[in-house]
Amino acid sequence: MTKVDKKSKPKQKSKNDELAECQAKIEEYRAGWQRAKADYANLQKRTAANNIEAIKFANASLVLDLLPIVDNFCSAYKALPTELESDDWVKGIGFIKQQLEKFLEDNKVTAIKAVGEKFDPNFHEAVEQVKSEKKKGIVVEEILRGYELDGKVIRVAKVKVAK
Repeated sequence: MTKVDKKSKPKQKSKNDELAECQAKIEEYRAGWQRAKADYANLQKRTAANNIEAIKFANASLVLDLLPIVDNFCSAYKALPTELESDDWVKGIGFIKQQLEKFLEDNKVTAIKAVGEKFDPNFHEAVEQVKSEKKKGIVVEEILRGYELDGKVIRVAKVKVAK
């Protein structure tokens, strides 16, 4: 038996096949470009949101350092004897207290409601359980006020809870 040499001829692509192949590549490249463009737009949005968040909470450390001073000031003001309330010096101290509270308000720092609220570990830290006429799990006393900065808890309230 003799072998017959059959040389395979390379297939000639028709112009229509080449055109279809080029159009498929164009669509593939266009889809990739559109995905990359969308990814970049999403990255820009995420970066902008992260920057806003960082700016919003950049002063959280400063506010946290200021809170003990505010707490001590408020405690001292509460302990003021009633006969001294009409004194001009005491009124001046009251204005300073209002300025501190306004500073916190202007910087979106708000106190967390505690007394009378149901205990929530996201906002409260129980330091003691006490017998009370109130329903179990209700905050009966606030030991240390808690605060939120623009809706984010920066310090939980230390409370006593009814058992």
